Amino acid sequence: MPSMTHMALVELERAGILKFVISQNVDGLHLRSGIPREKLAELHGNSFLETCPSCGVEYLRDFEVETIGLKETSRRCSDKKCGARLKDTVLDWEDALPSKEMNLAEKHCRIADVVLCLGTSLQITPACNLPLKSLRGGGKIVIVNLQKTPKDKKANLLIHGLVDKVISGVMDFLNLQIPPFVRIDFFQIILTQALSSDKKNVNWNLRVASVHGQKAPLPFIKSIEISFLENQGYKSAILQKEPFQLKRRTLQAKSFEMVMKFNFIDSCGCPSTEIIVPLNFKVSRDCFELDKDAILQKLRHTAIQESCCGQNAVVERNAMLTPKTEVIVYAIVTNVIRYKKTTEALEADSLGNGVKRRRESANGTETSRKRSKVHRRKPRF
Repeated sequence: MPSMTHMALVELERAGILKFVISQNVDGLHLRSGIPREKLAELHGNSFLETCPSCGVEYLRDFEVETIGLKETSRRCSDKKCGARLKDTVLDWEDALPSKEMNLAEKHCRIADVVLCLGTSLQITPACNLPLKSLRGGGKIVIVNLQKTPKDKKANLLIHGLVDKVISGVMDFLNLQIPPFVRIDFFQIILTQALSSDKKNVNWNLRVASVHGQKAPLPFIKSIEISFLENQGYKSAILQKEPFQLKRRTLQAKSFEMVMKFNFIDSCGCPSTEIIVPLNFKVSRDCFELDKDAILQKLRHTAIQESCCGQNAVVERNAMLTPKTEVIVYAIVTNVIRYKKTTEALEADSLGNGVKRRRESANGTETSRKRSKVHRRKPRF
């Protein structure tokens, strides 16, 4: 899950203060937190991202891609005109940094007014030298890290402290709220049916699958409990492992409602949620895709207002006549995290211990030698 700092950066970007983010992490949390892709350079790749080497389309997954080193994965580009085999984006030790990401990072460092180096040792080249490019254009460098870094002498402001605590104080100072993080995942329910030989019954197969492909994992679902409303006499079932699949035979003329209880993994914000699925075995020829952005925005708003997860909605419905199949795509809120700001983060006895400023002199910028008594205190971080 994104940290307080991740979400603070999202709000700073929305406020027009933060212009670009450069990340050496491969956890994909900046992208998942809400930083626009065009304002993000992931120098070492993203464990949850696949890319098409042919048309350049990127696919953000809800599971960790199985390979590293820019190798081919088991999936293909979904563009019917392309269909090329996808590749992972995580660099191995011998791989060069991606030129597209690196060029953007260099460009934004050169024109930056301030470069914030947050929670990085600044030891991995060539990324560690990117902040220095801002100095040539009159920009400044701020380093926030618990330990010393090789670039400390170049910093205009140096804070040895916890990044979350420092950024929380910054948000208080700017009077900006840290937005909550709402995670929304997707899955599809696939219902396939066929008449029995006597034409009286329907043999149907229900499957819950990933939207990233029927063979892709559903990492947020632990198990699914299925029951039927109004005492239909149908036997309940518990689907405990993937593929989550149920096969049954029912009377053709009979329609009923099925209750699906989704049990989530422990790291989700709630243990389970229920979805009622009506079954009438009349496959519509109509396929429709709803206003996905509007639906997701409504789900986020409701989750924040209720401070809980489990809300869900249909975002897409497709049908095929041969074989008779209906595919319904659901969006579901699996986590809501609120972040508390700490105004005491900027108090002198908290941060004064680790703050060093560089002062302007006639000969340029130099580090102040004046030390406060607070420097002799034992660090509290």
